[in-house]
Amino acid sequence: MRPEILNPLFAEIEALKGVGAGLAKPLGKLGLDRIVDLLFHLPVTWIDRKRVEVLEESDVGAIVTIPLTPIEHRGAGGRGPFRVIAQDKLGNTVVLAYFGGNPGWAKKLLPIGETRIVSGKLDRYGQELQIVHPDHVLPLGEALDLPAREPVYGLSEGLTNKRMGQLAAQALERAPELAEWIEPSLIATRSWPGWREALRRVHADPADGMARDRLAYDEVFANQLALALVRASTRRRRGRALEGDGRLRAMLNLPYAPTNAQARSFNEIAGDLAQATPMVRLLQGDVGSGKTLVATLALLVAVEAGAQGAMLAPTELLARQHYETLQQTLSGLPVTVAILTGREKGRVRESILMGLADGSIDILVGTHAIFQEAVAYKALGLVVVDEQHRFGVAQRMMLAAKAKAPPHLLVMTATPIPRTLTLTHYGEMDVSRLDELPPGRTPVETSIISADRIDEVVTGIGRHIEKGGQAYWVCPLVEESEQSDLAAAEERAAALRARFGDRIGLVHGRMKGPEKDAAMADFAAGRTAVLVATTVIEVGVNVPNASLIIVEHADQFGLAQLHQLRGRVGRGAARSVCLLMWGGSRVEGMPGRALGETAKARLMTMKNSNDGFFIAEEDLRLRGAGEMLGTRQSGDAALRLATPEQLSALVETARDDAHLLIERDGGLDGARGQAARILLYLFERDAAVGLLRAG
Repeated sequence: MRPEILNPLFAEIEALKGVGAGLAKPLGKLGLDRIVDLLFHLPVTWIDRKRVEVLEESDVGAIVTIPLTPIEHRGAGGRGPFRVIAQDKLGNTVVLAYFGGNPGWAKKLLPIGETRIVSGKLDRYGQELQIVHPDHVLPLGEALDLPAREPVYGLSEGLTNKRMGQLAAQALERAPELAEWIEPSLIATRSWPGWREALRRVHADPADGMARDRLAYDEVFANQLALALVRASTRRRRGRALEGDGRLRAMLNLPYAPTNAQARSFNEIAGDLAQATPMVRLLQGDVGSGKTLVATLALLVAVEAGAQGAMLAPTELLARQHYETLQQTLSGLPVTVAILTGREKGRVRESILMGLADGSIDILVGTHAIFQEAVAYKALGLVVVDEQHRFGVAQRMMLAAKAKAPPHLLVMTATPIPRTLTLTHYGEMDVSRLDELPPGRTPVETSIISADRIDEVVTGIGRHIEKGGQAYWVCPLVEESEQSDLAAAEERAAALRARFGDRIGLVHGRMKGPEKDAAMADFAAGRTAVLVATTVIEVGVNVPNASLIIVEHADQFGLAQLHQLRGRVGRGAARSVCLLMWGGSRVEGMPGRALGETAKARLMTMKNSNDGFFIAEEDLRLRGAGEMLGTRQSGDAALRLATPEQLSALVETARDDAHLLIERDGGLDGARGQAARILLYLFERDAAVGLLRAG
């Protein structure tokens, strides 16, 4: 059960005064469903409302807050504005202009002869100073309530900044005083305010760095504590030691010897598998570094030891790629591999379920379907999870329920991740890193090109395929949209087919499974020369003859995604090229977009580097943790409050503090631990129940 003290915070947003179904909808679009969500919806910036007594030329272009006395009302109809002529205390004149609507309310707001405090942006229109639609007009007595620094919140349609501030104030009134969960000496050293006071200060003054750091630390500390509890719980449980005899691995016919990095990583994994304590290890490697081979060797250890293995992929396309790779690699070995996704139904599905239950299936590959309640394993010993950032703490804890003894867990990511995000996302795991490429993988040459030169690109593709080459053409959308001028895969495929006929293939996420499989099979077999695709090909696609990739509107993609896409080529002996095409417009007569500074920085990073770990650090700097790791899941590092800079500065301290609490300060049963239980509910609510039961 959630601690009772938190009940007011977890009340639905409609509990606030003035919030009905109509207002709850735009709040919900921002993810503000409960009062605690509103508390953590911190201002994104602020407006400095400069207090002045008289108008100065130097104030033009700034927001000013000044006493003004209306002396005349002008205009009340037609298309022109309603104008209030006002003066400061020295008689300097300014026009307060209101456009549209009935001017009656403005007359009441600014009666002639009565001084008001007016706040808004001061501009010059011809020879006149003016403030268009002042932000605030207040009687002298009420002006004391106008902050010198006004918070600005993220909004959705149907919400105003003023309304959001009022709701935040209501939420703050409901926030209880909570016992301190941060180590006392750290609080003293940093001079941080308490939790409730920090919230009050940030909502009042968004520039309060000390209060923001305190709240960022709370979030990072909760993340590190959750991961530490998962690790501690795992280490307490006894699993099954898996020590293979090497007979199956000796039968493998590999095209090349494993790299030193692959051998080192496999030895680390094999050492973990040989222990009864369940392994929880991350295998991190750049695009093309050979993670799948290391995972295959680990799965063979499990089978040699008489256990079953499972490989979980985030998408059906990637699951089928892994299945086909395993089938090829293990060809001729007495190992039975099966696949289970949402597509397997009826008798096929029943046969797979029976094979898992009686142990005749050694390795199962699939999507999340492989961990549904109906799926029972005879002796599940090892689970391999690919693209781990889509699989949060709560999901990781669920895996233990699928075996009599907790299975060993190996997670893989082809997205190089900076150290700070490794700690926040994989903090309970040991880490193995593949930092060299296998033989035959050469750096891809990357060029940046304007969409104005698309005809040259199409001509170049013609020369490429005439020489027997294959290419990917990546578009950001599936079909043409009136709301966007971004390239659409269906439209691009149609245009290329008009030029090259049936040598053009198409694959995107809206296609049915068999259609996608057929398109991929045609491309892999060389029956099509160009595969037009959306980012569905981002991971898992392996066609060595494809040595050219064009990414259209590359300026709209993030660095990590561009790096993943580029990794689809460079898998064979031929020189490989990646063309990053930016700007342009599909709409005739419309100007193309200019290349912004951030987009330019991303593209230049891609041009100048093939090092995925360097690119990941740049991605974090340019985009932030939340965007890199995608939608927040339980335990994911898509932090809401901590900026990348705060994360880098605080994560090591938070990690040490979490281990200190668990190992020395009485764990969750001590005084600070009881407070930390509440912290977990505040930031890790989806995983908190399971974590606290386990810890």
